[in-house]
Amino acid sequence: MDFSLSEILSFTFMQRALIVGIPVALCAALLGVSLILKRYSMIGDGLSHVGFGALALAAALNLAPLEVAIPIVIVSAFFLLRISQNSKINGDGAIAIVSSSALAIGIVVTSITGGLNTDLYSYLFGSILALSHQDVILSLVLCAIVLFLYIFFYNKIFSVTFDENFSLATGTNAKAYNMVIALLTAMTVVLGMQIMGTLLISSLIIFPGLSAMRVFKSYRSVVISAAIQSVFCVALGLLLSFYTETASGATIVCVNLVCFIVFSIIGFFRRR
Repeated sequence: MDFSLSEILSFTFMQRALIVGIPVALCAALLGVSLILKRYSMIGDGLSHVGFGALALAAALNLAPLEVAIPIVIVSAFFLLRISQNSKINGDGAIAIVSSSALAIGIVVTSITGGLNTDLYSYLFGSILALSHQDVILSLVLCAIVLFLYIFFYNKIFSVTFDENFSLATGTNAKAYNMVIALLTAMTVVLGMQIMGTLLISSLIIFPGLSAMRVFKSYRSVVISAAIQSVFCVALGLLLSFYTETASGATIVCVNLVCFIVFSIIGFFRRR
């Protein structure tokens, strides 16, 4: 395709994808750092499978997809946190149980209702064409809420991320702030599913933080680097997906992979 950047940005669907993708990328990167450090990074993958099950249910009942998926994924995030904290099932085990069950339910529902339709396919693999005007407004509002809560509770999130036991000893309600992290993660996963797809949204949470940790050591530096990198990768990935006519989610992941390799090389030489 022989389009200039200004011509690409003149398309309504590209404008919507960037308007939604950039704040979602920012939210995912900020939360991803905490989730990685708490060894709970695969929660995004588990919740995305829950999202697929919720979307399949919404399609079967002819309901608005995001309005169904958001509360179900949020409840699932709280449930995951609860059973991992209060039972003999560890975090990874809880995620595996919930994600596989939700994915199975989604597949059964789609089989009963006639298989994957275009909307479900776009949620599964990501599509910049799937964003409606209403989706953009809802996504921006929810992203603003996520960013506000993250900034407002930044010090507490930092505290429970690095030393939850110390936080408890100093009177911090660590469980409550873990719930805040779970809530924000659930909202971010649902918002990112349309662009990244349910199969790939967890990469948006994991890659930027891991890449930043290859080079930077302080929490603040890692958070800032991850945020900048995530926004860059999503913007570049969306533009490349237009040129190459590939799925937006997969293209964004490939860009993130390249960045991870570059940061790993930089980190290797810095250590030497």
